[in-house]
Amino acid sequence: MGLVISVVNQKGGVGKTTTSVNLGAAIAAKGRKVLLVDMDAQSNLSTHLGLGAKEDPENPGEAPTVPPFTIYDVLKGSKTVKDVIIHRSDNLDVVPSSLFLSAADLELGGVVGRELILKRALLPVRDQYDVVVIDCPPALGLLSLNALAAVERVIIPVQSEYLALHGVRQLLDTIDQVRGIYNPTLIVGGVLICLHDSRKRLARAVADTIRTYFGDLVFNTIIRTNVALAEAPANGQSIFEYAPKSTGAEDYASLADEVLK
Repeated sequence: MGLVISVVNQKGGVGKTTTSVNLGAAIAAKGRKVLLVDMDAQSNLSTHLGLGAKEDPENPGEAPTVPPFTIYDVLKGSKTVKDVIIHRSDNLDVVPSSLFLSAADLELGGVVGRELILKRALLPVRDQYDVVVIDCPPALGLLSLNALAAVERVIIPVQSEYLALHGVRQLLDTIDQVRGIYNPTLIVGGVLICLHDSRKRLARAVADTIRTYFGDLVFNTIIRTNVALAEAPANGQSIFEYAPKSTGAEDYASLADEVLK
């Protein structure tokens, strides 16, 4: 079956969605079949790829249209993963999210085995993909727990700024607990330095601290600050569609090589 990866950090704004989208797109560009799963109620991954809520230009002010079925319907048990997959481009499929997912913690609180719902849902499609990438919300709640229980590897994006390591210890403790209870094969696949500006002394110092702290777990690839990475979501595109010759595309192609190794 395909490799399943989650991109997790309970701190927001560290590059989780950017990494999920562009790592998946980079792997797909190398000829591998990829499934992206949006587990965040904010639907940033879906929006990044032009699949999120959209306003009808002919009816301004009305509620935006959303994908008919999402990962929410899968978790609730009314649809299968196959039912909600959207074919985005060659080798790249997406399971979109919706705002309804924000109520999942409450709605699924009494379900027996609720931590394993996503793992069971993905089983029928895993052998159809080389890689599955799950984008997690910025919190260590039930949705992130489902993702950790369903994957083999965790990628932790860390911003090269002050307080970058704040909360990562808690995340590592959570990973250890999930490994002990739900997923004995779970490993940290790597720590990824994101939003890095090598011109800043502080950024260089923080990057050195991250490498000292995590050692061999840190990817050799560093995701440099790049305006094209920030602009691509507004166009509903991955970096490889929006600016294929940018440093952002170069960095994520390099990361894909490391992950596939």
